[in-house]
Amino acid sequence: MSPELCIENARIVDGTGAPWFRGAVGVEDGTITHVCREREPEFDAAVHVDAAGSVVCPGFVDAHSHSDLELFSDPTLAPKTRQGITTEILGQDGFSMAPLSDADDIEAWQGYVSGLAGRLEREWSWRSVADYLDAIDDAGVAPNVATLVGHGTARYEVLGMDDVEPTDAELEEMASVVAEGLADGAVGFSSGLVYTPQVYSSTAEVSRLAAELEPYGRPFVAHIRSEGRWIWEAMDEFIDIGAEYDVPIHQSHFKLTGSGQRGKVERVLERVELARERGVDMTADQYPYTAGSSMLTSLLPPWMQSKGADEMRAALADPEQREAVRRDIEEWRIDGWENVGGKTGWDRVEITNLASEEYRADAGKDLATVANERDSDPAEVLCDVLLAEDLDAAMIAHGMIESDVREILRSDRVAVGTDGLFGSRPHPRVYGSFPRVLSHYVREEGVLSIERAIYKMTALPARIHGLDSKGVVRPGLDADLVVFDPHVVADRATFDDPRRYPRGIEHVFVDGTAVVRDGAVTDARPGSAIRA
Repeated sequence: MSPELCIENARIVDGTGAPWFRGAVGVEDGTITHVCREREPEFDAAVHVDAAGSVVCPGFVDAHSHSDLELFSDPTLAPKTRQGITTEILGQDGFSMAPLSDADDIEAWQGYVSGLAGRLEREWSWRSVADYLDAIDDAGVAPNVATLVGHGTARYEVLGMDDVEPTDAELEEMASVVAEGLADGAVGFSSGLVYTPQVYSSTAEVSRLAAELEPYGRPFVAHIRSEGRWIWEAMDEFIDIGAEYDVPIHQSHFKLTGSGQRGKVERVLERVELARERGVDMTADQYPYTAGSSMLTSLLPPWMQSKGADEMRAALADPEQREAVRRDIEEWRIDGWENVGGKTGWDRVEITNLASEEYRADAGKDLATVANERDSDPAEVLCDVLLAEDLDAAMIAHGMIESDVREILRSDRVAVGTDGLFGSRPHPRVYGSFPRVLSHYVREEGVLSIERAIYKMTALPARIHGLDSKGVVRPGLDADLVVFDPHVVADRATFDDPRRYPRGIEHVFVDGTAVVRDGAVTDARPGSAIRA
């Protein structure tokens, strides 16, 4: 049988970490049919692509994506596909877009997560994870997408945003919500233990929900309780849950933040190895930058984040509650709270994705600078910005050091992800994460070989999330493929100019169909929702 597509004269990096070899790849009906070492193979094909010595590798799997709602407004997901991403893992940090049963709850939930996932410019037509995946298929998307089921979503469905401990019956109801999502095809369970409402959960609650994974062998993916002051306790809690229920655990955006922990990278990596020696299947993902990003409301104390939108606006306008916000952040008055603003410093927290006339020109400035320019206090500015932006704004926190990023990137336990939030002025990782690894850390710095880097972008995240037909160039597997020039590939997005596409990503195929051809988006939508 002659394949439909032949990519020839290629340098094949197959995703396993094995050395590259010269050859060709044949594709038929969305499946890889041939992988051979001839530069110009004997088999014929309807379409030939001459790679001209460029690398052909598996499509990149974004291990940490926030495209949950963006994919409905931009089904091509151009910032992702243009950097070679062919599969996205959604539902991160405990914020899945389903299951949610009540229409009023959906409206409030969308308002709360808008800084993380954006807003839906169409009817929210789904209630269950199955419905959400069907809606994605009905809309049509360029990449393949899978979702986790979120702890925050399950807690919100049963308890709302309140700081309460569930009764035994309520906890079982939350577990049923998680179980329903897993039965509907969610590829795992996620939690964001620094975010409301998950921040209020006990270890016993988290453990009970994670236990629903045990029959499936799917991963528990978590933004742990702390990546700074209490990181050791947070990692121990996470690892103990994996050991108790014998479930795979996957730590989101693996890093060390805050002046007290930066530089202790050997110790944090050793924690992962000790977990694995203990029999816990522990992995992680990482974005290749020294700055993180989240919704601006995440700087607020938990008691403020738990309020509904109207109640939060009223509290942000109240002088006494503003003063309480300031003192909680600057004086660390709440034990166990991650307190991103306090550990990072106002001069290292930029405000982004600003749309209001009053603050649009301040996008990209740090809170200390904006406060100084306005003869105000940073906490006051934080509250003012959130009010002006109707709570829908983001921030970039420069809390890491380059040496830690490099050492974590060297670990074969750590996959690559973007963790990118869309918006008018996003973190550059939305447009540049994967090309940055290939250019800066492979070609320029020599931190990784090209084979190890691609393994961390393909086979490793596919294995973590149970995507058995993806991540490797091998006959019989899905024809998700990237063609890039290793001498040219580079990220072009910067913090000052973040919405710039990379260079050197020549072609991207999803199920054998080109979603990027000659460096341009094709508008094809061959992707589908993946059901575990």
